[in-house]
Amino acid sequence: MAKLVDLARIVRSKNAGALLFTIDLIFEDIAADVRVRDSAAFAPRNIGPLFGVTDNQVRIFHCEDALALKITVPRRTRSGDPGDADVYGAQQYAPLLSVDIPD
Repeated sequence: MAKLVDLARIVRSKNAGALLFTIDLIFEDIAADVRVRDSAAFAPRNIGPLFGVTDNQVRIFHCEDALALKITVPRRTRSGDPGDADVYGAQQYAPLLSVDIPD
């Protein structure tokens, strides 16, 4: 078992408009990319609860050539609205760092 933070070279998030944010997971090698891509831990049904959304609201795109996964999730608060603590969406990746990836 490994944590995502141990397998990904880059983990970052940013707004994808005012209503969504996207998380980029970029891996050093094909083995790590495939391991995370094929892991049930990265199924929408497991990602949704981490961000307080349903699995139908989670979009996951695999970019094989870039050794990357892109996850898009609705924001709980519209970017810039009162109560928004992360206007740029730059800290939204945090719930993924401790996700366990099976061997």
